[in-house]
Amino acid sequence: MGSEIGILGLYGLVVIITIMVQAGAAQGQVGQRALLQSRDNMPRLTGVAGRLDRAQINSVTAMALFAPAVLMLAQNGLATTSTLRAAQAFLIARILFVPLYAFGVAGVRSLVWVIGMLATVWIYVVALGWV
Repeated sequence: MGSEIGILGLYGLVVIITIMVQAGAAQGQVGQRALLQSRDNMPRLTGVAGRLDRAQINSVTAMALFAPAVLMLAQNGLATTSTLRAAQAFLIARILFVPLYAFGVAGVRSLVWVIGMLATVWIYVVALGWV
């Protein structure tokens, strides 16, 4: 899939995988029983499980920011080579972000996050017709 919409779909799968990995890590830490109950009194996740939880939340947030930009771009027929490259950079950055976050690689993780965010901003700039 070479289009921005295709990349959005692939990122949706990345988010699903992230959620599944996070759930597995959480189950390993607090047990299945805690995960099957309402999470009102669930113990705080720590270590890799806690970082995966935060990475998963960050991934869903990134999806909420990326999706409207891509949908506006597609709806308005404004896709360009630069927006495709930005979407590809976003996808690569977000794929790298989760393991970097999970394993506590702070400096590189932040740089990767910025790359993904700048790619998203560029798509908004084009989708809104500002260039």
